[in-house]
This record gives sequence, structure tokens and C-alpha cells, in this order.
Amino acid sequence: MTRRPALILGIETTCDETAAAVVEDGRLVRSSVVRTQIDLHQKFGGVVPEIASRAHLECLDAIIAEALERAGVKGPDLDAVAVAHAPGLIGCLLVGLSTAKALAFAWNKPLIGVNHVQAHLYSVMLDDAPPHDGAPSPAPALPAVGLVISGGHSSLYHVRAFDDLKRIGSTHDDAVGEAFDKVAAILQLGYPGGPLIDALAKQGDENAIRFPLSLLEKGSLDFSFSGIKTSVLYHVNGKQGRERDATSLSIRQKADVGASFQRAAAEMLIEKLRRAAGQYETHSLIIGGGVSANSAIRGRVMELGRELGLPVFIPPMPFCTDNAAMIAGLAYPLLLAGKVADLSLDAVATV
Repeated sequence: MTRRPALILGIETTCDETAAAVVEDGRLVRSSVVRTQIDLHQKFGGVVPEIASRAHLECLDAIIAEALERAGVKGPDLDAVAVAHAPGLIGCLLVGLSTAKALAFAWNKPLIGVNHVQAHLYSVMLDDAPPHDGAPSPAPALPAVGLVISGGHSSLYHVRAFDDLKRIGSTHDDAVGEAFDKVAAILQLGYPGGPLIDALAKQGDENAIRFPLSLLEKGSLDFSFSGIKTSVLYHVNGKQGRERDATSLSIRQKADVGASFQRAAAEMLIEKLRRAAGQYETHSLIIGGGVSANSAIRGRVMELGRELGLPVFIPPMPFCTDNAAMIAGLAYPLLLAGKVADLSLDAVATV
């Protein structure tokens, strides 16, 4: 007798993307709908939590309805409702969590709380089309070292299983994505900064400026990006940070700054990955989060994999940034392990 595939609805509202998705057996993405809020936050140069929360509230129901329709399923067809309940902006989290609780209660389905950061690593397991030969794409050999790099997070994990992750490193200050946004602001490029710097850096010389690398103490797996951000500020604006601004730079000079910053940021990430692979049993490297879309960082990680003899897994571009497919995907092994929640599940801003 053929087993019916497990279908899970995922909901993601941790920051400034409103998303819903339906994923089959934790791998096949039946639908993934993401509505970004970039246009709402651009003029502020960053995410405004109150605006983000209200935007989620206004469109989440429609996003969920679209995800179900695209997947060709209805609520009663689902096996569970999953939601990113930590970490994130608390008001944003509450919108998604409240909605997920209501749907799980109405449809009498298990509720599964998912850690948003850990779900970024699970993104490498997602297939956005049925496999031609009936087999899903290869899965990372475990245990692995996982690196999550985004606007809000720079974290290292030892991934023993996708429902058994140990955080082994985190940022002391800015996340790497936040540093990209701040450097883009210094260069007066706009928001969000990551894609803009990535594009600009292709026109520059990454060896033009040697920005200092903050590697912390010997063997540390933690990150610090505030120092390099400050170095860029002083390089562009003068030693007091306000003697001039980016308007005094040519396009080529801006490109050199962007490329040199990007190289330094990538080198810091790579060194921490190398250290982690040396300290923990590692059969593969997994990279996730919005900054994993950066072309220079992707290239350096692939080089590290070849150097260490380890396979590297990076999500397809649609699943690098925040999405609900990764939430529904990670919920599948949690469901199999019986790690379900009840209606008292809390939203947690930091973990």
C-alpha cells in the first residue's frame, strides 16, 4: 500500500517577508509564496518593526490562501501547521504565531514551532520541482558544520541531525548582513545593501584596501563585524567619521571600497568555518541565510570545501532569503520525532 505524502503548511513572519508554503515530506516544495516589504522600509534604510508587523497583519491571510491554492490542497488535507516562532521581531513573530495557532485549532492539526535560524540550514534539503528520476537531490552527510549568515544572524552550528543542532558560534555585535547594509549606507548606495555591494564589488579591486579582520581570540568561533564597519566609515568619511562623505569618491573608488570590504567579510566567515571544521566532526559544510546569496562568499565557501575535501551545500537562490518553505521543511523531521507544540507556544525574540 502506497503511503500518502505528508503535507505541512509553513508560515514565516520573523522580519520583513510575509511568507507561506506547503512542503511534501520535508523536501518537495508544492508552493512557496513570499511578499517582501522592501518598498515599505527603503526610505528608512532598515526595517521598522511596527511597520513590518502591520504589513504582516494586512496580507498574511491572503498569502496563506494563495499558498494552499497553488499546492492544490485545503486545510483538512494538511498533516501539520508549522510556524517560525523564534527568533525575530516580537511583533512580527506574534502575527504569524497567532495565525498558525488559529489554523491548527480550526483544522485540528498538530502545531509545530520552528527556529527560523536553524530552518535556514534546512533550506539545502528543499527541491522546487519533482525529481526526474524519482529520487530527491542529495542530502548533506551528517554531522556537518552549518553557517547561517543574514541581516540579523551570523551563527555557526554543529548539525548532528536537522532536529539536533548545537550552536557553536555567534556574533558579538553586528550580523554580517547588517554590516553589508551599514557599509552600503556609508557608500550611499541604498537599501538593502547586500545585493548592491555584491554588484558594485564586481567593478572594483578587492585588494585595493586592506581592512582589518576581527577574528577574536585564537580558536574562537564567534564573529565581530563592528570593527570592519567602523574601518570603512573612517576610510570613506575621514578619521572622525564626518570630515567628508561618499560623494567625494568616484564610482571606481566606491567599487574598490565595496570589493575590499566584501573580501574581508568573506575571509572572516571562511576562517571561522575552517576552525569549526577542525574542532568538530564534519562530513559536509552547509551555508544558509540571505547573505549566502552573495557571489563572492559562495565562491570562497566552495574553495574552502575543495581545500578541506568536504562537500558544500548552499540553498537555491529562492530559498536563501527568508521563506516559509524552509519552515515547513524543517517541521517534517520535528513531526516525525514527535516534537510538536500546544497552543501555549510562545514567540521568542532572541534565543
